[in-house]
Amino acid sequence: MEAAIVTILALLFLSLVALGVYATVKVVKATKRGVDRTLDQARRTVEDTTLRAKSFGQAGVAAELAKLRLSLRTSMRATQDALQAGAVEDASLRESLDLFARLSAHGRELDEDLKRLEREPDKAYVAGQLPGLTERTERITGSADALRQAARDRARRFAEDDLDTLSAQIDVETGALRHWTTTDRETATPEPAQAAAWYESAPGTESRPQAQGPSQGSSQGQPQGQSQSQSSGQSQVGEGPQAITAPDPRVTAYPWEKTARPESAG
Repeated sequence: MEAAIVTILALLFLSLVALGVYATVKVVKATKRGVDRTLDQARRTVEDTTLRAKSFGQAGVAAELAKLRLSLRTSMRATQDALQAGAVEDASLRESLDLFARLSAHGRELDEDLKRLEREPDKAYVAGQLPGLTERTERITGSADALRQAARDRARRFAEDDLDTLSAQIDVETGALRHWTTTDRETATPEPAQAAAWYESAPGTESRPQAQGPSQGSSQGQPQGQSQSQSSGQSQVGEGPQAITAPDPRVTAYPWEKTARPESAG
């Protein structure tokens, strides 16, 4: 029992030691990479500053070589940064990175040739090599610029498409949030067919059947004032929106009509 406990403790100790060693190695490597990256960036900054100083402060072939190197390094670095940043979100740029790696090999070879010519004492020989070096530089920088611009156009196109889709979704959402405006518009402005149906069903719009018998004669014998009051009463009834169907004149008794006497009924 004690031997098993000792064995377990020994294994735990060895695991902790191995984990500590692994973590230490990872930290050292990460620190080394950070230091190397910082040194490379500082060295590039110093070289770029030196090339700018040579291109502006000197004349002749030395200035031309400095301009070629500065143009080459600037174009290649900008293209590398653009492709690496775009490949994080767009996997299609992986192939572009492979092509750029092959182009970078030609760029480094050209930069080494330009660097060697800077130390060449024969200026006439360097002047004779300048046209070919300029053409190579323009071809490499042109290809790098094309890759960089294509990657940026692709990213901008994706951003515009995403913005269009987002705008359409926002329009739908805002319309759903303002649903009461559509309801108010429908209730405030009825359809023509519904308005016509309401007008036809309103009282006073239908033609009333004329009463037969004594009621017709009695209504003809009424004074003009009573006829006007009857017409005004009918118009008021027709204008009121409370009733849906007009009352039957043969059943409804109006106060101005004469009631039939019992002896006339007999």
